[in-house]
Order: sequence, then structure tokens, then C-alpha cells
Amino acid sequence: MTGQTTRGSAPLRYRAGPRRQAFAALLDGLRTDGGAHVVTGEPGGGRTAFLEFAARAFRAGPVWHVRAEPACSPQPHSGLRTLLRAARHAGRVPGDGTAEEVLLDILRAASARSPLLVCVDDVHLWDTASRAALGRVAARVHAADGVHRVGLLVTVPGHRPVEREWATLPVLELTPLTPGDAAGLLHDLTDGAVDPVVRDELVTEAQGNPALLLALAHRLSPAQLRGDHALPRPLADAGTLTAVAGGCLSGQRPDRADLLLVVAAAMRATGEQDAEAALVGRATNGLGGRDEEVPPEPSEPPQASELLAVPGGRLRFRSPLVGRAVYAGAPSERRRAAHRSLAAAHPAPHGVPALLHRSWTAPGPDAVLAAELEAAAADSTSGTPPALRRTAQVRSAELTPDDALRARRYTAAAEQALLAGHPSEALRLLDAAGSRPAPAPVRGRAELLRGRVLLADGPVDDARESFLLAAGLLAGPGPAQADTAVLGAADAAWAAGDRQGCLRALTHDAHDAHDAHGASVQAAVAGEFDLRAAGADPTGPQEAGEREEPVGPSAHRGATPVQPSVPPSALLRDHRDGMRAVLLGRFDLAAAPLTRVVDRGRPATEPERLLRSAAAALMLGDVGAARRAGARALASARTLGTAALEPRALEYLAYAELRAGRHQLARTHAEEGLRAARRAGQRNTAAHHHAVLALAASIEGARARVTEHATAALTTARRHGLAQAALLAQWAAARADLGEGRPEEAADRLGPLVRPGARRGHFAVWMLAVPCFVEAAALAGRPEDARAVVEDFALWAGCGADPQAPAQLLRCRALLAAPEAADELYLRALDRHDETSGDFERARTELLHGKWLRRRRRLREARARLGEALVDFERCGAQLWARQAAAELRAGGAASSGPGAGAARRHGARDLSLLTPQQLRIARCVAEGATNREVALSLSVSTRTVDYHLRNVFAALGVRSRVELVRLVEQEEKTGAQL
Repeated sequence: MTGQTTRGSAPLRYRAGPRRQAFAALLDGLRTDGGAHVVTGEPGGGRTAFLEFAARAFRAGPVWHVRAEPACSPQPHSGLRTLLRAARHAGRVPGDGTAEEVLLDILRAASARSPLLVCVDDVHLWDTASRAALGRVAARVHAADGVHRVGLLVTVPGHRPVEREWATLPVLELTPLTPGDAAGLLHDLTDGAVDPVVRDELVTEAQGNPALLLALAHRLSPAQLRGDHALPRPLADAGTLTAVAGGCLSGQRPDRADLLLVVAAAMRATGEQDAEAALVGRATNGLGGRDEEVPPEPSEPPQASELLAVPGGRLRFRSPLVGRAVYAGAPSERRRAAHRSLAAAHPAPHGVPALLHRSWTAPGPDAVLAAELEAAAADSTSGTPPALRRTAQVRSAELTPDDALRARRYTAAAEQALLAGHPSEALRLLDAAGSRPAPAPVRGRAELLRGRVLLADGPVDDARESFLLAAGLLAGPGPAQADTAVLGAADAAWAAGDRQGCLRALTHDAHDAHDAHGASVQAAVAGEFDLRAAGADPTGPQEAGEREEPVGPSAHRGATPVQPSVPPSALLRDHRDGMRAVLLGRFDLAAAPLTRVVDRGRPATEPERLLRSAAAALMLGDVGAARRAGARALASARTLGTAALEPRALEYLAYAELRAGRHQLARTHAEEGLRAARRAGQRNTAAHHHAVLALAASIEGARARVTEHATAALTTARRHGLAQAALLAQWAAARADLGEGRPEEAADRLGPLVRPGARRGHFAVWMLAVPCFVEAAALAGRPEDARAVVEDFALWAGCGADPQAPAQLLRCRALLAAPEAADELYLRALDRHDETSGDFERARTELLHGKWLRRRRRLREARARLGEALVDFERCGAQLWARQAAAELRAGGAASSGPGAGAARRHGARDLSLLTPQQLRIARCVAEGATNREVALSLSVSTRTVDYHLRNVFAALGVRSRVELVRLVEQEEKTGAQL
């Protein structure tokens, strides 16, 4: 590259994914068909690293790899001579215009026996004659006789236009690293010693530029990388940026340097990637009293600097890194002059951009300008983007001389940063707000925001303490905000699985002592609560269904709608009272306040109120209302641009679909929610989405995905104390064991989580895993392990908060019942399944009943029941469970006839149909005993390509070894022959 890329510290490794797949396809094409490609990218973008990767990966023949250096001799053909020396060729390069033919002859001879790869790094530094000769050769590589097996890769910088010698060649533009690849590069560099928060900040600051990322990491001390010491500000300073940009900015004429600075300053004020050419032209004309003019017409500015592009009358840097370096490296007086000129040239002098330009010319605090910025940022009619409003709020705070007012403005900016999905920035602003004395309401508001950040992306115990501190500070001046803080503390304790802590948070304020069940609250806090004492119905679903006023989705169908004008404090109090009653097991007391929360959410448009409505509906077991409220909250958050609320809305949607038995919809919401949580920097929310995806994969039979998502969920859950996500992830792993016919392993996983004791899982979730544990224990021959747990589960089913629980309870009782009673219990369970949606739970009951019938030689009934199970499993995409049903059908004599037999016989063929043609060829070669190298040779691909496809084959088929793959392919070949 141009000398600025760090070499040897941490090699850039292209991880599995679309990026590496595209690179592998390019290299395979060069090996088989030859050809020339131009590789471009911004300074520090990885051009040198890519050529090194290509040289290492090309094993079909020799590689000529040269790097141009700025200090090389400018004599004609000096570049070509460097290339020939790298090829150990003693020939001379003639200066009579025949260098092109001589080079073609040399390439023809070198590629006669095997393909040849030629890599030239930074070819723009070569002398003119060498560039011209190599450019003509590159254009003829495909057409010239005998050189079709030559691959040519040359790199040129992306911060300026591609030179004419390479303009006709295909271009590979190296895009910025993805956040995952950048995080992996940091992990390699630091051996995993970087703190996750520091890692995320470095990745964000580097904007996908590998060299800048490495430079930022090298700038930090080990203590700073660990997160023990504060990071320097700014993180990417002028020295770091200009070092990575290298010589891109040297030799600029003063007028062109002014133009570049004005463009960079204009972009800083708008937060956009380009600037209006007319505005830049006017500002440049007035900058520093220069006589030269840069006309505002969009056709003129490109002539001023090759570093700029002019799309649609707007100016932008070809390399964002160069733009940052231009601004950071300019003297402070020139930056102020640029902003002053832009403020004067702006058509809206009182708009946010013009005020920002003025603020960057201020030598110190300015109360008047700070107030103007705050007012402009608060103007909802201006159409100012949210990010620009946040910048204005931060500048307003920085210019404020009064400590209390500055803290309030920093806190307001932090709230906007959090809503926009920038938690790290929000925490920095909160730290700035707390650096000076401030009144209790301001400190309480700041602590409330800190709790929200930590609840989504930090230890939830720390979040609870922040919320409780905020509640105390806000108790007098802000009762509604104090109630919000109390509910936040309860949410944090709920996520941690601390029921007593949740109750303590909900009884934080003494003004609730008059509540009807306040004495029960205190009793519950003092000791472990017993559902029997709270009045839950332990008699089972049949009796619970006969109660006059059932608690659950039907409990509030006739409720009178509450007017939407009810103040927010009433909504928060109802949510608080209902949540407390749920914790006490008093669903009869929870129904009224939670129903009011749900009803008030129906006409609401605010995302927060809709999210409260969705949470209340889930506690009531009204999954339909939870889905509606979650969907509206998602739409509202997207409309308002509050990125921080999107992952939560998708989380509620995913949980509601899981509770309703629609796991494929749950997976869709969780996949989208995971992407949103990653964008918003919410690792805790991401862990919940990983848990949902693991549960969905355990139904679909995708063991590799179960392991991937469960591991990701548990990693964050253990670091941040997320008991709910941890239990769901472990439940998913156990259910996958059960689907694969390993009940002993499933029972061992779930036993500690559902049985009474200190190791029992999350207080509000453990009962959901009980049906799996009972099934695993019964199939493993250990029914006595499950009897006590079934009685606990009966209490949960009697509460009416889970629509699936009554049928599941009857299935559990059937698994543990004597033979004369089991059949009737299975039939009653199937009747209860008819009252709820969700094919998977019904199919599991049908499968277990069919197994029971077959083992009692009631084969005709068994085949009918197992055929129904197979159809239901296939309908909901539960492939692994469908195999169990198909195997039971075959064992019952239905291999050639009977319900579902054809589907069972064809099931294996569908597995191989999941593979691409290339994957199928590789799988069959491996099944014949070929090694990866032998497969590569037979298919004319690289060994790395075989490795890549084989990993995808294993994941798609759910196998974990070559032996399993061989057995599966052989079995399916036999099945195909029979068909």
C-alpha cells in the first residue's frame, strides 16, 4: 500500500461469510481462467493484506508478488525490472517500445506448465512507462495466445480516480470491514484481552478501516484496552488519522486545501457523507480573503482536487478517512475560519447547521448561543435529523457556563443518543453530566438513563441499583419518573431471576402501603412464596377451566375500555400493581390492573406505552394482545427513529409467537431483533434473541444452530447475570437432545433447572421447561424424578396464564400414569390442544401417544396417531421430530403403506435436496472416502473451497463427523434406489 498500513502485527484474516466467499470465487476464477483485476480501496483499507491473502491462497502455481515503494527510481521501466527480479528472470526490458511483447513472452513461458499469479501492490507508484506496458498486457491477458492461464492483480488507491491504464479492467473495491470482522481482528491483535465496551468503541471509531483500527489499538495502553483506565479523547486524533492517510494530503495547493477543509467542515455540521456544492463554493470564496474563486457550479469543483467526487451537485470525499484526516489535521484557526465562512454562507442562519458552525468558532462558553442551539434542536417542525439534533444538544451543553443547566442539557443529549441506539455515547454524555454538581432531579434523570443503558447492555444488578438510586432522587419532584425508575428496577431484577429483589423494587416507596395486598407483598419478601398459599388452583386444567372468572386471555374480554386520557402515572401504577400480583401468584388480583394496561395501549402511539401493554399482555397470557401491541410498538419506534426500542419490540413479538406455538414467526422476529440489537449495541437484548433462535432451532432440528445461538446467549447471560436468557438457552439445548433421541442427556440438563432447590432456573420461566423434563425423565426410565415437578406444574397450569399448559399437564400425567389411565389422559390432552394454536405441542402429544399405542400392540391406532404426528411436525417444519414419527411408523409396519408412510420414506431425500449442486458433489465424494485434497483435485477447486463447502454441508444436514455424513449419504442413496 502507500506505506501507512501496519504490517505483521495482526494479519487480516477473512472469516467465513459472503466477503471471503467472493474472494475465493475470484481466486478460483484466476486459477482456472486467468484474467486481470484492479483492487482498490481507501488508504488503510486492506489492499496489501488482500494481495498477501491471495498470494498465500494461490497454490496452483508460482506467484510473483512485488510491492512498489515511493523511493523507487523514476527511470523508465524500473517497475517492470522490479517485477522481473521478483520472477528471477535475467532478461532485459527494451526501451524501443517492445516491452509489452517481451513481458507477454515471459508470462507465456512462466505459465506453460501451471497457472501463474502476478500481484503488484500500489502500481500507481510505478514509472509511467512500466504502468503503460503492464496496463496493455493486462488488457490482453485473455486474448493473447498462451497467456490465458495468467492471473494479474494490481492495487491502486481508492481516494482518487482509477488511472486510464486500468480504466477498462474489472475493479474489486474493498469495502469496510463488517463489525464482526473488525472485532475478530481486534481479538487476534490483543489475544482476546480487549474489554467488550472498549472493543465496540474502537470498532465504531475505525468505521471498518483495518489500518485505523490497528493504529487505535496500538495507541492504547494495556490498562486502557482492559477498560481499567479512561480512553483518550478524541480516540482518533489528528496524528493517528494523518498517519493512516499517509501522503494522500501532501503537496496540495492552498486553494485546494481550503476547498477540502470547507467540504470536511460542512460534512461535520450535517453529519452526512457529502456537502452541497453551491454552499461550499460560496464559503470557499469568502475563506481567508483569497482572490481565487471556486465557482459553485457542480461541474467545476472536481477540477480543484482529485480527492473529491461530485455526484448530483454535491461534493464528497472519495475516501471518508481522508475527509476525517483533512479536518483533524488542519490548524485550529483555519478550522474556525472555515466554520465562520460556512455560517455566513448558509441560507438558514438560525437553523441547526448554521448555529453549529457558529458554535465551532466560539472561543469559550456562550450562554446565548447555547440557548439558541437548544431551541433549534427542540423545534420539531424544522425537519432536522435526530443525529443532528443530538449534535446540537451536545454543543449546547458544552457552551453552557452554568453547571446545573449544563448537566441537564448533557442528560437530554444522552437520552437522544440512547434512543438512537448509541449506548456508549449516552454513557459518555452521562459521565459529562455528572462531572459537576447538579440538583437532585437532574441527577435522578441521569441515573434513570444509566439504568436503561445497563439493562440493555450491562450487568443487570448494576442496572437495578441505578434505577433504585434514580427512584430515590426523583421521588419528590418527579413522581411519574420515579415510578418509571421503580419499574425499571423490577425489570432488572426480573431479568436477573431475583424474585425477592423484584418484589423489593416494587415496594420501594412507602406510599403503596395502602394497597389491598400490601401485607402479602411484605410476607413474600420475607420468605419464599408458595403458590398454594396464594390461592392458585392445583387441581388441574379441567377444574381450572370451570372457574367462574378464569384469569388469562378471556378474563378481560368484557372489560370496559379505559379512556386514553389517563395520565402516564396511572398506567405505571397499574403495571406495577399487576406485576407485583403476578410475582405473588395472585393472578386474580393481577387481572384488573394488567387488563387496564393492555386496554390503554390499544389507542396509544408512543412506543414505551405500547411496550408496557405488550409486557402486561404476556403476563396475562393474552398472546394475541401481546402480538398486536408489539407490532404497533415496532412500527411506532421505526416511524419516530428510536432505534433503541426496536429490539425490545421484536423481543416481545418473538416471545409472544413462541407462547402461541408459532416458532417460525418467532424465529423471523428474533432474527430481525438480533440484527437490530447488534446495531443498537444492546448485548443483553441480543442474548434474549439468541435464546429464542435456539428454541426455534431445537424444534426445527438444526443442532448446529441450537449450539451457536445457545452458546451466544449463555456467554452474555453469564457475564451480565441474565437468568431468563440462560434458562431458555439451556432448555433449547435439552429439547434438541430430546429431538435427537437422547432423553438421558435432556433429563440431566433440565433436572437442576426445574426441580426445587437453589439451582432452579428463573422463577417465571422454569415451569415452561417442565413438560420437556417430564418427557425426558419418563423416556429415560426415571419417572420418579418428575412426579414432584408435575405437581408444581399443575399449580402453574391452574393459573391460566399459559394457553399451552393445560394440555401439557395432561400429557405429563399420561407419561407418568399407570397403563390403564394413560390412554384417557392422552385423549384428554389432545382435546385441550384443540382449544389452542400451535402444531408442535399437539404433534408431540400425538407422537408420545402413538409410541404408547405401538408398544401395546395397538398397531392400527398407533399408525393413525403417528401419521397425524408426522403431518403436524412437517407442517411446522420440525424435521428432526418428524424423523422420530417416521421411524415409529416404520417400526409399526407402515413403511410401505399407511398414513404418512410416503413422506417418511422420502424424508431422507429432502435432506440432500437442501444442498447446493456443488455441496452435493462434495458430499458424495467424501462419502466415497476421498480426502479434502482429493476432492479439490477432482472438482478443480481449492482445498479451502472444499473446506468451506464441507462446513456448510455439515451444518445443513445436522451431522458432526465424516462418518455420520457417509452413513447419511449411503442411506439416502439406497432410499433413492428403492423409490
